[in-house]
Amino acid sequence: MKTKRKQSTPISTKSRPLDKSSSGEVPRQDSIETSPPAAGVTGTSSAAGQAVAAPSSETAPSGANESGMKIGVNLEYVRHADKSLAYGIKTAGQMGYKWVEPCFLMGRCLLANAGYCHVTSLDTDPKQIQDLCAAAGVKISGLSSHSDLLNPEWGVLYARRGIRYARALGVNVVQITEDMYPPKWMTEQDAYDMMKLNLRAIAETCAENGVYLGVEQHGPYTAKIKSLTRILELVDSPWIRVNYDCRNPFLSGEDPYAMLEAVISKIVHVHAKDISTKQAAAERGKVTGTAVGCACGDGEIDWRRIVKRLKQAGFKGVLSVECGTEDEAKRSLAYLTNVLQAENA
Repeated sequence: MKTKRKQSTPISTKSRPLDKSSSGEVPRQDSIETSPPAAGVTGTSSAAGQAVAAPSSETAPSGANESGMKIGVNLEYVRHADKSLAYGIKTAGQMGYKWVEPCFLMGRCLLANAGYCHVTSLDTDPKQIQDLCAAAGVKISGLSSHSDLLNPEWGVLYARRGIRYARALGVNVVQITEDMYPPKWMTEQDAYDMMKLNLRAIAETCAENGVYLGVEQHGPYTAKIKSLTRILELVDSPWIRVNYDCRNPFLSGEDPYAMLEAVISKIVHVHAKDISTKQAAAERGKVTGTAVGCACGDGEIDWRRIVKRLKQAGFKGVLSVECGTEDEAKRSLAYLTNVLQAENA
């Protein structure tokens, strides 16, 4: 007989005896090793948007401060500099960020093991990630373990691994999207049938673990308003929500503000990704997404308009910056801080 799974208790963030080095950059060989945790700082907590009603009081999005929206950063900002997870988390804290969005994969990555890449294995002890965050004074807003909605095999497996790992970390948002280039044999109806089956299976795991699935706009179906809203209706589950990304719909040729309006009630997490005028001119209408953007405020996106609408909807979660360099991350934080202050959000 199937038994009801008990709610997990928070993982302890008490520190272990660790290297007491206080030097600036984390050595590459210590890319995943924990650092001395900051006193009184909780390692991780999610900040899912309050615009979404929680399925129950026990599974309400955690960490959302009643004072308003917060600003985080996706660790993609250190990828082009060949830096590690530990470096990305520590540097984000030093910049003034209070939230980070790390990326995880199944299996092991040679570059990550050597400290040349921030994308980290789901086999890593969650306690190590918690300690890194505690030491940097940051929390995790969402887990970027983007699985493939169109893949019947590893798509579901990867998503379930990410959801269970998020629960172990104390995080309650995991992102997902679809392959940007579906197989040629797959018809549109095939795609929707596949996504329905996958979402049904994944939603069960979300419910069991108290983790929201944030569908991100990044592929041929999710980046379009009509098809994304259809996807969100495939399975009736309070756990299937949206990770709103304004830049990807813009690149796909859609109106990012119309997309925001179409999914506003389901947003649990936001990717703050701007797009330069140059890239917009070269790629708009030709692609459905891009990895990272320029610094927020340097591109085509009207951030005050987006923040104002999110505030009206009651969103109090994290705007997670997606950019490509440390300089862009610093400038994005300063710019978005001013926007939130101007909008009293």
